[in-house]
Amino acid sequence: MADDYDRLRPGPPADALDWLVPADCEVAADLGAGTGLFSRALAGRVGQVIAVEPDDRMRAVLAARSPGVRAVAGRGEAIPLPDGSVDAVFVSSAWHWLDHAVAVPEIARVLRDGGRLGLIWTSRDRRTDWVAQLDVWRRRDAGQPAEDAAGAAPRRRPREVTLPDDAPFVNLASASFTTTRSMTVDDAVAWLGTYSGLITAPAAERAAALAVSRGALLRRADGNGMVEIPMRAACWRADRRPRPPSAQ
Repeated sequence: MADDYDRLRPGPPADALDWLVPADCEVAADLGAGTGLFSRALAGRVGQVIAVEPDDRMRAVLAARSPGVRAVAGRGEAIPLPDGSVDAVFVSSAWHWLDHAVAVPEIARVLRDGGRLGLIWTSRDRRTDWVAQLDVWRRRDAGQPAEDAAGAAPRRRPREVTLPDDAPFVNLASASFTTTRSMTVDDAVAWLGTYSGLITAPAAERAAALAVSRGALLRRADGNGMVEIPMRAACWRADRRPRPPSAQ
């Protein structure tokens, strides 16, 4: 699955990177780096990229395919870097996996004063009607009650950004950027199959959902079996407030 993830998941568009990455960024950490898609994009703009990834399989693919990127084991809640050692911390499509109450102070710890926290989610632009049809399985999940029968807490929205009240960040801003991605229908279906909602679905349910998605893609494909998929990168950024003199 790690190989498919790296081959099929989309990288960030250039204009999103222009907006997220500070001009003076020399050292950046990529948290939950996966197989290194975002790390490799950063490597073309930043002198040193440190990719932090907890999964051994993902990190092995990252190290093999990302020359010049330093891959380390770690989590957003326990970043293996010294205090004030990086100019920016980025999280690409992994923010919802973090325990924000722990990860936000940890991110603030490793950032230098004025350093950037940048978040990005790059995926299909579901504001386009036919693209939304690719995600019938997401609509199934959305129809579930906020709490399950056992009284579990509601599922966190993947792109929701709510910092703890005492988080030392200022200049909060958000933006989105659109582009298109040209793929074969087969690759597009395989790409959809890399998302956890389908990976964990029962086999029959997974097959039915992918069949619906394939039909929507085929209706948009050209004679060579290629389809242009509208994409959107949703971005959020903030800057670390300077530490008080006593903390220097």
